Amino acid sequence: MSISKITDFLFIAPWPTEEDINSLEAQGVRLILSMRQRMPLTFFAHPNIQVLHLPTTDSILVPMPMDKLHRGVEAALPVIESGGGVAIFCKQGRRRSVAMACCILIALGRSAREAMELVVEKRPIADPTIWHIRRRILLFEQQWRAGNTPNRSASGGDTLPKHSVDYQSGLGRGRADPEPDQ
Repeated sequence: MSISKITDFLFIAPWPTEEDINSLEAQGVRLILSMRQRMPLTFFAHPNIQVLHLPTTDSILVPMPMDKLHRGVEAALPVIESGGGVAIFCKQGRRRSVAMACCILIALGRSAREAMELVVEKRPIADPTIWHIRRRILLFEQQWRAGNTPNRSASGGDTLPKHSVDYQSGLGRGRADPEPDQ
């Protein structure tokens, strides 16, 4: 498996094996953010590691929910501040996990551009600049800097602040992935 160490406290990888989880635990990881639709496997459960399942899809038709990015960041920050590490998984470790890692780095003070550059430097397979992922990262930066988080509706979805310019118009103008990363 290809685990990429982005910082001393932040790791990105595709779907892990039990051996990978043991290795991450030995490196101080105390929180796993799982971005796949599929529920984390039972071997994710370790006494010293919390698991937060944030199911999302990598699709140009369905934007990654902003509330999932905010929830992941809000879970990661206390772990990092207490000296623990955070590992983020999706299917390939290219987009959803990368978006979450960038958002965590933004919350820790980096700009979106700096976060995306660092992630690509440490994980060359990462693709934070594909338009549908980049938009979410940039919107997160805008919301985080403004103190705006999505409002959760009674149905558990999210609605973006009214001033948000993030809109899924322009389908087909960017690079499309024929196989969504699910």
